[in-house]
Amino acid sequence: MSKLDSFKDDDSHSALGISLLNWVSVLFLVYFLLCAVGLLESGFRLLYADEARSLIAAATHPVMGVCVGILATALVQSSSVTTSILVGFVAGGLPLHIAIPIVMGANVGTTVTNSVVALGFAPDREELRRAFSAASVHDCFNLLCLAIFLPLELAFGLFQNMAATLSTLMPPADIVNHDLSQTYNFISSATAPFITEISNGVAHLPTPGAGIAQVGIGLGLIVFCIHFVKKLLRALLVGSSKRIAETALHSGPASGIASGFVATLITQSSSTTTSLVVPLVGSGALTTRQIYPFTLGANIGTCITAILAAFAVTGARNTAFELAFIHLFYNVLGVLIVFAVPFLRYLPVSMAETLAQATDGKRLWIVVYLLVIFLMLPALGLVILG
Repeated sequence: MSKLDSFKDDDSHSALGISLLNWVSVLFLVYFLLCAVGLLESGFRLLYADEARSLIAAATHPVMGVCVGILATALVQSSSVTTSILVGFVAGGLPLHIAIPIVMGANVGTTVTNSVVALGFAPDREELRRAFSAASVHDCFNLLCLAIFLPLELAFGLFQNMAATLSTLMPPADIVNHDLSQTYNFISSATAPFITEISNGVAHLPTPGAGIAQVGIGLGLIVFCIHFVKKLLRALLVGSSKRIAETALHSGPASGIASGFVATLITQSSSTTTSLVVPLVGSGALTTRQIYPFTLGANIGTCITAILAAFAVTGARNTAFELAFIHLFYNVLGVLIVFAVPFLRYLPVSMAETLAQATDGKRLWIVVYLLVIFLMLPALGLVILG
């Protein structure tokens, strides 16, 4: 073997070693990004869980229910929390015609976390524009579903009729007696030690200091992780690596939807799974159109939490199951209808890209958008209807 060949082999082994080290670094950063999202949810839950319960209890009108769903979920940063609380309220007597619009609103409110992750790309306006486009495609899809289904629900009771049909198929409540609400969650188990340590470390702070501290640490960790993840992904996801990533997640809409569904079944949080693909788009590895089906699959997968919560209900269990399955039907129908109608199929992508262009990659406009859509408009709706 010549010296030149020897040098080439050394360079090849060195490049492989660096690549492996970079991938390991990405995995560590992704882990801490998951922890950061968990800290955000934990902090906001600590700060606003009681307010979310009060909001749900105060809903008296379907449109008011939508506003409550958006606002409550934006406050606790998790549609899973809102729908789980809602299942308990339905079992306690909250009418389904109020609960169903709250579920619709919760679907919209859960998308805030993605945009918070996108803000980690703030130092570069072009990267922030791409990341915000990826984050807001979830918003746009759920807003489109709301525009389609809310009028149908108000006019014809579409989902109430589904619930009535479902109730005739339900087994007696005493047959469904297994508590599956504590099923194993791999992601939660993996991130729990870190989140618990942080939570215990700030627990001594006076109210609401502990919640604020968790949110602050979560935000700081997101910025840190995104800063280094985007650099590593830019170096790694080029050429064949990029093609492998594209094939794995986006060989077709069905594959992308299935991937998002399975990932969310594992994490039991659509916010977590969709937040993970935002850096891929922000760094330029993938496009909003490519991760769009994955987002839709995550939207369906998040319904598992409400179904599991229904198993824990000891009172009106069948009513709780009706609501949980209505949540599933709503998301599945949304995907089926949007993909069945050609001009609707990629409308959320166009909406998200247009919105991202309008914000021009500026943090201020993105923050204004989040405040208006997820806080100010729902709060105004509650004031008007209340």
